[in-house]
Amino acid sequence: MGPDYSWPWWGPMWVFPTFMPIIMLVVMIVALYLIFGRGGFCAPWHGSTRNFDRDRSESALDILKKRYARGEITAEEFERMKQSILS
Repeated sequence: MGPDYSWPWWGPMWVFPTFMPIIMLVVMIVALYLIFGRGGFCAPWHGSTRNFDRDRSESALDILKKRYARGEITAEEFERMKQSILS
């Protein structure tokens, strides 16, 4: 008696059509999580602390004014730093 070639080497024929869609769904979910879920391409829309557009548009003088308004620096320090920035 020779080998039985009635079944493929990976098992019964119902295994492939039954589990392949499930495996593909899992692979797609993992891929989407790796791309979008960990702060990848959509990081600015997920409340990330890396807001590049805001950082670029804010000048040094604006930052200084905010620090003075919050009370982090005194009026004398503000004037000295402002003169340094403007010169």
